[in-house]
Amino acid sequence: MPSVREFQVTFDCAEPERVGRFWCDVLGYVAPPLPEGFATWEDFDRSQKPEDQGSWFACVDPNGVGPRLYFQRVPEGKVVKNRVHLDVRVGTGLVGEERQATLEAEGERLIALGAKRVQLLVADEDNESCLVMQDVEGNEFCLD
Repeated sequence: MPSVREFQVTFDCAEPERVGRFWCDVLGYVAPPLPEGFATWEDFDRSQKPEDQGSWFACVDPNGVGPRLYFQRVPEGKVVKNRVHLDVRVGTGLVGEERQATLEAEGERLIALGAKRVQLLVADEDNESCLVMQDVEGNEFCLD
């Protein structure tokens, strides 16, 4: 049997720290431990070459369970649809109106953080409801 591998999810974006901090708030993640010799991430960033300052940001699950998220600055903007789509599991085990109310409540919390609501996909014969959202740079994700 093959071994399970750890993985990192990488986001291409214009403003890595802004997008990364948004996802920290969504998922309850935190910035990783500081490199030795630095009191803050801002101090570390200022120590980099000017062209590298602000070029990336990372966040991790404080419990060490979920994957690391890495945000890297790229010169091109989002053209159409993002190719990686996260489903944030907030309604697990819930059905019907209770599930929709939970999705809507979390959607409102994330809108206050800069997210945009796209569309509520209502349950059908095969799938439970989910709420399609966009992060602060327009990347789609679902509250599931």
